Amino acid sequence: MHMIVAYDIADPKRLNKVARVIKDYGLRVQKSIFEVAVNNALFDEMKSRIEKIIEPLEDGVKYFPLCEKCYGTIEIIGQGILIDPDEEYYIL
Repeated sequence: MHMIVAYDIADPKRLNKVARVIKDYGLRVQKSIFEVAVNNALFDEMKSRIEKIIEPLEDGVKYFPLCEKCYGTIEIIGQGILIDPDEEYYIL
């Protein structure tokens, strides 16, 4: 299943941990938004890992499933994929 995962995490350390977990399952498309393609078992695994990190009274994570028809109609204006700010870059 295709899914959009969006989050708002209050603490920078937890935010980075959550981002690293979601990165294991998909691609960052904006600073706090990822596109993931997972089956039910991987979704449950990802969700469980995230639930161990967040503080439910301070943080929020939302999962938006996309049907195949909806996924096929995604439109992009401007940059399609955010360049990951956590990625290492080399200047030559």
